Amino acid sequence: MKNKEDGKIQEIKQTRYCLYARKSSESDERQAMSIESQINEMRTLAERENLFIKEIRQESHSAKSSGLRPVFNKLLIDIRAGEFDAILTWAPDRLSRNAGDLGTLVDLMDQGKLATIRTFSQSFSNNPNEKFLLMILCSQAKLENDNRGINVRRGMRAKCEAGWRPNIAPLGYLNVMSYNRISYVEVDKERAPIIKQIFDRVANKGQSGRTVKIWLDKIGFTTRSGKPLALSKVYKTLKNTYYYGEFEFGGIIYKGNHEPLITKDVFEKAQQQLYVPEKEWHKKLFPFRGLCKCGSCGEWITAEEKYKRYKYGRFKKYIYYHCGRHIDYDCDEPYITEEELINQLVSHIDEIKLDEKVLTNQLKDEIERFHSLRDEVLHQEFLAGNLNQFDYPQKIPIDRDTAKEYLLHVLKAGSAEDRIQIMSAIKTKFTLHNKQLTIN
Repeated sequence: MKNKEDGKIQEIKQTRYCLYARKSSESDERQAMSIESQINEMRTLAERENLFIKEIRQESHSAKSSGLRPVFNKLLIDIRAGEFDAILTWAPDRLSRNAGDLGTLVDLMDQGKLATIRTFSQSFSNNPNEKFLLMILCSQAKLENDNRGINVRRGMRAKCEAGWRPNIAPLGYLNVMSYNRISYVEVDKERAPIIKQIFDRVANKGQSGRTVKIWLDKIGFTTRSGKPLALSKVYKTLKNTYYYGEFEFGGIIYKGNHEPLITKDVFEKAQQQLYVPEKEWHKKLFPFRGLCKCGSCGEWITAEEKYKRYKYGRFKKYIYYHCGRHIDYDCDEPYITEEELINQLVSHIDEIKLDEKVLTNQLKDEIERFHSLRDEVLHQEFLAGNLNQFDYPQKIPIDRDTAKEYLLHVLKAGSAEDRIQIMSAIKTKFTLHNKQLTIN
């Protein structure tokens, strides 16, 4: 724009406004004007007062926390870069409901980069009184947010204490709404019988979550949205205390007023069936892993533990050796128990090539430990007066047959640690095919 003064033409810089409209989808701003309404009202104001709107920006984000609105953050960057001189918005709380963003806006005013913030009913420029009023209005919006959060939490606690969980009821129940709020919960007559059967199958019939999932798919069971129940949801359902009358909210257990679908005893039985012993990684000892190769694909034989569940919750551990399946994932070489593998290894004892030096040294160590323990026990008995003076026994000579007998003993009755040590003395390589161990 140009202006004539004292015969000279002066250039007048036009204020460049960015129209910013925001609405959050959260419950605290349900009564706020829609983004379209905000833009229409501010455009009308701009036309009436001859304001130049350089650009319109809008977003759907909450302003309760600073730095989380991408469009607003870009607006601040552009103001620092000199793209805009002023902001046009419906109300101060559209710009900020937190101290961080409010401080940034006031700081931009102090730096002279933000000349004006214009709302529908007020204007805030870079002077102390108007900046102070802007801070009061935005702080008031923050106070309303904080108080609303406290009141919401208080209301939720009160509802929990009354026996109603303040969110969507789990599968098998239906929320009854009143005035757009959850009033109470009733049993879903269509799905509740199926939920009862899920607990019965696990608690009383010992079925797994996967077995239950297969059954649910077979009968065509679906959630309220019409989708099949996912396996993760099956396990989540089985662990939900809501079904026997209690629920957790905010770290506190409450007694519910809803009708339980099962008893607490059935729930606890289901938890016992779902229990899986915790795995101890890198602590399992498999002495014969690496002893032989798979006869079908040539992969090394590996091992794993399996647990069999008996009545009354007792478990028994089994060790199985099988193909590692790294060469052929579909290798059908059958599993063999550790006991069967040991019996076959013993049957080949006369054909096995041994490192007699290693085996002899290990046997010597065992004999030394035995004599040391025996001498200590006998010495204590002598000091106690229960034994006359004794002679130390002669050392037993060690030959190949003795070493081999020691190997047999460890294979049959030794611990996993002893077997791992003794395997280093076996130099023969084996192949396992159809559960039969053969020498290469």
